[in-house]
Amino acid sequence: MGTNLNSTPHSVKRWQLSGTDYGPQQGHSLRSETRFSTWTPLNNKQSNLQLFEERMNLVLHWFDLWTDKQRKHLLHSLLTRCTESQLKYCRDLLIVAVPVTQVDFTVVLPRFLSLYVMSFLSPRDLCSAAQVSWHWRVLAEQDCIWADRCIRRGWFLPYTPGEKEFGAWKNHYVSCVSTLDWLTPREAAEQYGTLNHQSTGMTEEEEERRKERRIRQKIRDKLQEEKRLSMRTRRAWGCCIKQEGAGSSQTGRPSSVTTGSSSLGSLSLDGWSAAQSLEGVRASGSFSERLNKASGALSCFTHRPAPQHAVAPIHRTTPALLLLISNRVPAYELVLGGVKAGVIVVVYDHRGTLPALLTQVERAISGQGALRLGLLAPGGTEEIHLLHSSILSNRTLLTPDHREFWEKLCGWVAPTEDGGGIDIFSPLAASASGVALIQTLSTLTGLEVWAPMGLVTGSFQNILSEWSHSSVCGSRLSNQPPAGPAFQYVCESVLTGWCREAKWMEEALGELRRCLGPQLQQASLQARGRALGNFLWEKICLEELSQSKDLSEALTEGLTALTRQEETRPLEFLSVFLTRWSEEKEGEENIGEDKLITKGADDFSLAPHSSQRLLPEPPQMVLDWRGVVARELHHSECLYLGRLGAVLKVYQEPLTAALNSNRAILSYADTQIILSPVAQILELNRVFQIDLWARLQQWGAEQCVGEVFVKLCSSLRVYTNYFNNYTTALCTIDKCRETKPTFRAFLKRADRTLATHMLSLQELLLCPVWRIEEYVTLLQALSLHTDPGHPDHTHLSSALTTMLRYREFILKLKRNSERDRLMEETQQMIQGCPNLSEGNRQLVITQDVALLRSPDEQIPDSLRTYEHVSDVGLFLFNDALVLTRRNVHHTPFTLAHRSTHTFLASVALTSLAVREITHTRYVCHAFVLEGPCRSWVCATERGEERDYFLSVLRSAINSALTGHQ
Repeated sequence: MGTNLNSTPHSVKRWQLSGTDYGPQQGHSLRSETRFSTWTPLNNKQSNLQLFEERMNLVLHWFDLWTDKQRKHLLHSLLTRCTESQLKYCRDLLIVAVPVTQVDFTVVLPRFLSLYVMSFLSPRDLCSAAQVSWHWRVLAEQDCIWADRCIRRGWFLPYTPGEKEFGAWKNHYVSCVSTLDWLTPREAAEQYGTLNHQSTGMTEEEEERRKERRIRQKIRDKLQEEKRLSMRTRRAWGCCIKQEGAGSSQTGRPSSVTTGSSSLGSLSLDGWSAAQSLEGVRASGSFSERLNKASGALSCFTHRPAPQHAVAPIHRTTPALLLLISNRVPAYELVLGGVKAGVIVVVYDHRGTLPALLTQVERAISGQGALRLGLLAPGGTEEIHLLHSSILSNRTLLTPDHREFWEKLCGWVAPTEDGGGIDIFSPLAASASGVALIQTLSTLTGLEVWAPMGLVTGSFQNILSEWSHSSVCGSRLSNQPPAGPAFQYVCESVLTGWCREAKWMEEALGELRRCLGPQLQQASLQARGRALGNFLWEKICLEELSQSKDLSEALTEGLTALTRQEETRPLEFLSVFLTRWSEEKEGEENIGEDKLITKGADDFSLAPHSSQRLLPEPPQMVLDWRGVVARELHHSECLYLGRLGAVLKVYQEPLTAALNSNRAILSYADTQIILSPVAQILELNRVFQIDLWARLQQWGAEQCVGEVFVKLCSSLRVYTNYFNNYTTALCTIDKCRETKPTFRAFLKRADRTLATHMLSLQELLLCPVWRIEEYVTLLQALSLHTDPGHPDHTHLSSALTTMLRYREFILKLKRNSERDRLMEETQQMIQGCPNLSEGNRQLVITQDVALLRSPDEQIPDSLRTYEHVSDVGLFLFNDALVLTRRNVHHTPFTLAHRSTHTFLASVALTSLAVREITHTRYVCHAFVLEGPCRSWVCATERGEERDYFLSVLRSAINSALTGHQ
């Protein structure tokens, strides 16, 4: 073999042949030196390698035929001949093959050392360790471990254990703990106090004196308030007072003054000034004028708070309701605009931290207590995304951060006996994990916890459905929850409209945020959201457009029937149809029975009542929740099939007919790409709906629907093909719409009609994505209300597991699509930027900062001043940081402006260092980015933005360094 030590023979690693202690024997010439054989020449590499392989195979063949004793003898001989590096290599292989970490330490260590290790465990961990094996149980229940724990607490054994008695002190410890009086955190705080508020320990006489002083103070405050009211309502000196009804108020002041005072009072107290400030927006002509007027009106109340003497403060006899709203909730501005008076609203940034949120709540309530606590944050049936870095679930609730947060937060809520509780606007009661979270939170806080049961599908409509009830002990779910817990916080009309149209309203609000955002930079999050919500609500006028639901459904039925027949007098036909429909409705109300209007498989239309189910509910003493969920499943399945059927009836049939008549609107290939997967899904779900209907016809306590779901889950490859083809279908629609005018005209006629349920083709193609999420929620509700001994429990659990995995698959596709979209938009946004789509790169966060420069670096940091050089945009990726020069361009004659980005520099995260600059009178919210060649001093407008960006940046740097290593 050759003398090149870097050659790589088969099955031999390079670093093994180039060890420091491996070299040719001294005293031999280079030509006669051998490596693997004593007689094989080194100048013939191929022969050397071939002989080595043959001899190695021969030795391995002999090794396979030898006995265990012979093999060990050979291994011993080989190891004694190996060098130090070769022995180290054997050691590493043995550690990987037979890891030492899996050895039971109680077997290796002496008995007294094992007992010493276990003495550091808590009683709960000792009980868990005793369940590992019999040997561990003997060690974990030794009296030497438990006796000291009992004696420290004053629990002495009342008798002397026998010589062969085992675990006496442990049994005594368990019996003492089980008989202790357990107090909730609220009860313990009332009795013993907390770290911040120690127990006063006052006597009865001191308590009576304290009550008396409190009563006297209330009387003095009431007298002062009456004096202020009398001074403000008395007549002005030397002025003529108009008669009542002539434009003056009841207090004798002009109506304009009263209006201004009431507007200021509503601003300072209830936060309704957005509606007052946007009063002039309705009369505006164009949308741009409305935006400018809205932003101007908003600036007048965001920067000039109302004077305190404008209106008398409100003294509430009962605590107010507290509502927490995350700004990550879709179209949260609409909910904020419909909050009732007397509700304290806290709109918090989703990127913040738990202590910051707690401080914000404390500042909002101003020392007052809250009757109930409402939480509206992104979440599902198992967890709530409270913050970006804090997910509330049954696993994370008892962590120190979450535990401290909820104990302090609920300390401001009234106790249960006074009507206090927690209302969570997420369907936690639809799954076992969610119910466990409700029970744990109720036990931790000592309050009642309410959440929707998720029995209604579609957008956020589960908030409007039944709510579950968890008692303080968290024992069971009540069958009769109170009606509309969410309506205590938000007006019914606003909340109903938001629950049904949140996904569509988010698109409109996204445009409003883009247009009005630059003008509202200095406004608080709550004021900005309330202004946008009220502006959108007034623009779309949902209250004026909303009609009676019975009337809208009757018109829908009549127009559908009119399209099926060729009538020369449509108005007369519609009037006769509505008359008959009204008579049938009155007859149904008199009889008191719900009937289903059966039609063809393509219609799936229901009876007029919106709250009516597909099957009549039998009279029962206890509500059958399984039946309720099963009927909702069939009801939503019919609506789902109706939308999928509309895709084929409205789009596929005309396109196929045009293709067959040689007047093709779309080619056969494009039609198959767009609509063929929908037809396969429709065929699969029709079978599922028929099987489900057959089970509901014979519904009973022992009826099973899990088998139907298992059958559906076995054919999910149809959905997999659909989702893999979904992006291609949308791209095909956009391409054909741009290149084929006939297809564009066809979509204009077919989209958003009565036959398509007022949806477009792209929105109809999104229905399968929403349906999988609804399947998961309904399956979780069925599993929750099905006993483990029920014959349907096994199939439901199997189907739920499959659907959960499939939901994760869809979420992964969605994240990948979102990542590609963000990368493409970022590439187009930054001018002169190199290619960003490399490897597995993805955008993490963007931040607008100001680039600073110090005139003299020799000045101490505490006295150093900085000047604003330019505006910079920071684009943080998972492997690099891109800096851009941000230029702001204002539009003439308007307040709107736009920003453009030009590539400035890029730094790999592995070579980037971050350093914060101490806050001084000369600079605030600043930090330094130090690269290998230069550094940048940047500053944000708010401290929260800097803290969040730096935390994300440091996390990305650590991840990049870990992956690089």
